[in-house]
Amino acid sequence: MPYILSTGIKVADFNYPQAAIQQFVYDLFPLKRHEKKRLLPIFEHAEIDKRQFAAPLKWFHKPHGLKERNDLYHEKALQYSIGAIRSCLSNEELLEQHISPASIDHILFVSSTGISTPTLDAYIMNELGFRESTTRTPLFGLGCVGGTSGVARAYEWLLGNPEKNVLVVCVELCSLTFQPDDSSVSNFVGTALFGDGASAVLITGDNSQLLKQRTGAVPAILNSNSRTKRHSVDVMGWKVVDSGFEVIFNKSIPRLVKEFWSLHAEEVVHQNGWTIDEFPLLIAHPGGRKVLEGYEEVFKLKEGVLEIPKQILANHGNMSSPTVHFVLHEAMNKHLEKGTRTIMTSLGPGFSSEIVSLEWM
Repeated sequence: MPYILSTGIKVADFNYPQAAIQQFVYDLFPLKRHEKKRLLPIFEHAEIDKRQFAAPLKWFHKPHGLKERNDLYHEKALQYSIGAIRSCLSNEELLEQHISPASIDHILFVSSTGISTPTLDAYIMNELGFRESTTRTPLFGLGCVGGTSGVARAYEWLLGNPEKNVLVVCVELCSLTFQPDDSSVSNFVGTALFGDGASAVLITGDNSQLLKQRTGAVPAILNSNSRTKRHSVDVMGWKVVDSGFEVIFNKSIPRLVKEFWSLHAEEVVHQNGWTIDEFPLLIAHPGGRKVLEGYEEVFKLKEGVLEIPKQILANHGNMSSPTVHFVLHEAMNKHLEKGTRTIMTSLGPGFSSEIVSLEWM
């Protein structure tokens, strides 16, 4: 079975406390004063302390078209992806020695906040010296579910290529999608939640030579499972406009966590012969406070199970696809005991749910 061998993360350049972003949005947002005051508690109740952006706040005071936004996306997303990959392949907490990019057989590149053809994985290969025979699979449009989906697709590929190695790379610059002229509540909510970042996850087949580099127990991927709810494409996503991407958030998301995700998670856990209450932690994408509360409510999770997702949300906000990898990164660095079981889970546009079952071995 495939194994997660190492992880790496890269935070964006500009770090701001939530209060500073709140004041910025109050000054700039195109709503009447009383309407802004009505919505401002969203910032205070988000349980986010700080977030990182690819551009300084002053950049957002001026209008920017799609080209200017996308040019900045290309520059910064490439930089952050390379940083996350280098961190992953040289993670001394998890690896006996640094791993060369030449050891990677397949790059799965996940991003939904910018456009590039060729996709950024081609630029990454040139910058870091990957082999010309490295397989590339770029995945676009998955949004928040992309981090777990990337791991799931890597797992499935490695079942047929057990001697090989996959690098899953996620990068999102959600802040660049902020539209200063969009007065929708979705846009306001997005400004209260979203941040920027990148991640990389090294996954090996069970016959890979790289398994010799692990420093202790690592999570084996036992299975993957996907669900997409019919007629739910309007729940979340992007609307492409002349000035870039406009965020779509439906207020039904917390309800769908309880009604849709919970059934999916229960089914996966039951098929594994596990019980939810045996999990010491959940590697869950922290889409927001209400999403985390939904996880807790439907399964009556014991204290501490969502400690890492809450910590990531507080320190980085919702970075879309890389966020669940930030959670995984913290879990990996805890050097969990052999036999530890949990699931990695994310929700995203579609409306879709992706779950990967993990056991430390």
